[in-house]
Amino acid sequence: MAQGTRRGRWTKRAFDVTIGAVALVPAVPVLAISALAVRLRMGSGIWFLHQRAGLNGRAITVVKLRTMVNDRDLSGRLEPDELRLTALGRFLRSTSLDELPQLFNVLRGEMSIVGPRPLPLAYVERYTIAQRRRLDVKPGITGWAQVNGRNRLSWPEKFELDVWYVDNESFRLDVTILALTVRSVFARRGVSAEGHATMPEFMGES
Repeated sequence: MAQGTRRGRWTKRAFDVTIGAVALVPAVPVLAISALAVRLRMGSGIWFLHQRAGLNGRAITVVKLRTMVNDRDLSGRLEPDELRLTALGRFLRSTSLDELPQLFNVLRGEMSIVGPRPLPLAYVERYTIAQRRRLDVKPGITGWAQVNGRNRLSWPEKFELDVWYVDNESFRLDVTILALTVRSVFARRGVSAEGHATMPEFMGES
């Protein structure tokens, strides 16, 4: 490993730990209030834990605040997202408060503050060779795709931006993305894809 690359990774980790630890101070009381609201409005089961693809496609357990109820149809399958997403859930998603627990993923070293968003493990085998390069860095709480359209983007557009980030990753770019994220959160843009409550499943390129 080149010395510059090694130094860059240490700088990235220091950035993650510093921002993650500082962010936890105001995040803890906000998380506590949000978790209580989820418990009162949606019942037991405050957290949503899901297996996602981390660095090099390794499985990590990502933690989020629950935003949906678990209603099922007569065959026992979960109802579509738009029927299960609650009003509180929409608020948590639009403000990105549901993502706050991922600060603990960052402090554990499984995620970074900035990087491609962690996606379901099932997506990995559906990536093209080029799209798989998004797994060359740790996933992030926010990323280049999130500040350039978020869920208004198509999957190919998101992946193109993710790969661009991998090719251009730097401390300066991470700081820029973090600043743009603050603006995006307050604007509440791109929370869901057009015609969807969240984002349609990625099925690969035809």
